[in-house]
Amino acid sequence: MMITLVLSSNMKRMLKNNVLVRKLVGIETAGNINILLTDKTGTLTKGKLEVIKILDGNLENLVKSDIIKKNNRYFEALYYNTDSNYDNNMNVVGGNSTDRAILKYLNKEIDIKKTIINKKHFDSNNKYSSVTLKEKETITYFKGASEVLLNKCTKYVKNGFEYKLDNFDRINSLIKASTSKGIRVIMMAYKHGNDSLNDLVFMGLIYLKDELREEAVTGINLIKKAGIKVIMITGDSKDTAISIAREVGIMTSESDLALTSSEMRSMNDITLKSKLNNIKVIARALPEDKSRLVRVIEESDLIVGMTGDGVNDAPALKKANVGFAMGSGTEVSKEAADIVILDNNILSISKAILYGRTIFKSIRKFIIYQLSVNMCAVALSIIGPFIGYPSPITIVQMLWLNMIMDTFAALAFSFEPALLEYMEEPPKKTMEPIINSYMYNEIAITAIYSATLCILFLKLPIIREVFRIGDNNKYLMTAYFALFIFIGIFNSFNARTYRINIFSNILKNRIFLIVIGFIITVQIYLIYFGGDLFRTYGLTAKEFLLIILIALTVFPVDAIRKLILKKKNLKRMV
Repeated sequence: MMITLVLSSNMKRMLKNNVLVRKLVGIETAGNINILLTDKTGTLTKGKLEVIKILDGNLENLVKSDIIKKNNRYFEALYYNTDSNYDNNMNVVGGNSTDRAILKYLNKEIDIKKTIINKKHFDSNNKYSSVTLKEKETITYFKGASEVLLNKCTKYVKNGFEYKLDNFDRINSLIKASTSKGIRVIMMAYKHGNDSLNDLVFMGLIYLKDELREEAVTGINLIKKAGIKVIMITGDSKDTAISIAREVGIMTSESDLALTSSEMRSMNDITLKSKLNNIKVIARALPEDKSRLVRVIEESDLIVGMTGDGVNDAPALKKANVGFAMGSGTEVSKEAADIVILDNNILSISKAILYGRTIFKSIRKFIIYQLSVNMCAVALSIIGPFIGYPSPITIVQMLWLNMIMDTFAALAFSFEPALLEYMEEPPKKTMEPIINSYMYNEIAITAIYSATLCILFLKLPIIREVFRIGDNNKYLMTAYFALFIFIGIFNSFNARTYRINIFSNILKNRIFLIVIGFIITVQIYLIYFGGDLFRTYGLTAKEFLLIILIALTVFPVDAIRKLILKKKNLKRMV
């Protein structure tokens, strides 16, 4: 019940941070990610590609007004070779981000359209798209990656005339200089006749820019600070990918590797695993590259998170330990994912990781509290008959105690705040036990001290003399029941933080204070009005004050325990 409560309560809080949880278990798993595979477009960048300039076949700037006014081959190449189109309000819809950016740049629709004979949609394997038009002659326009199209060109066009192409080095150096600055460069070409990929005429280059998100650097730094390795997977060229990766902080040292899809495919799984620590970028990535990388990481006993937005990303999202789909992505990708990032922001992914770690810690805090109370109760039930108290806690009292331990405590601990300090800890290992050494230490010492306190309370004459004499020691047993409950209440403050200051960040969990306040109120009511059902018969102010003072001793005892662990530099984290 506690796990369900903590997952559902954090799910609601995460939604306010643009993180929609589809599968509850995905939240906790997100906190233990070792490697995050992230997209570039829309996640690290704003996802709003803009055409910044277009060069002709002679590598000279083309003026936008001339392209539109003349309605020449450049306009045809840009207008027809796309999967996007205009709606009734001239808004660009459909297609990929590159196509949409080009149509937005044109911002013009023609009335008389040419006949489209054949069309090849962009494919990540081919890395280009084409369209064949028919009017007076048959002409095919190509648009795509320069490394695929450029070496198929034999001519270039200038002012409507075709010349022999021999400046390949200049074109390549110009592309490399631009992509190294994070600019995406798309090449245009055409040929007379069908769409066979040969004897092309070089038309020029389209320059597109997608600005980095302002929060991208902060998000990446948070994730890296959490001990999580980030690998950027993108369809962009290697130079563009490296530029973005360096700008955002994914690539920071000379040993960092950037691989293309073909370079990655040339490696076997053993080689790929050996290079996992250094790989930071996969460029010109194919959908199967993502699935393979996820599989290789999981085979290395690491937990992998995967981001994606397309239909082709669905297999990798499904296979990953945690799949993060983008809010602007396809329905198929969202169905395959565990978590949907509504604002497509890498910073929101870091928040999902933070909440995942918070959930695991909340569960551990609850376990500390519950096992401490349980061990104390079991010890008293066993020892009680040997010291003359066969039923130190009645069945009805135990029912109330169970309500506190299970229901109310679960509610209180499920709203523990997500602290940024959790992002400074390394991810948990896959085989790490739920109860660690710090928890064993606190559970044992708290349970032993609480049980000892209760036994001494019953047996020490100096304490018994304070309470009124009644049938069957009814006032002493009333006080004993109250003491046991208040010890548990005060120990809940100890359990929620490893710090000596038990009130650290307490105001960030107001539900905890409300629940504790409710338990105290009900407990006081039961002391005075429980009667025979709860075996409680009221206490005087002096008697009540004594049990509160005795119960409060759990604070200094636990503070000493924490202080000893701190001085010995022993682990104090849950």
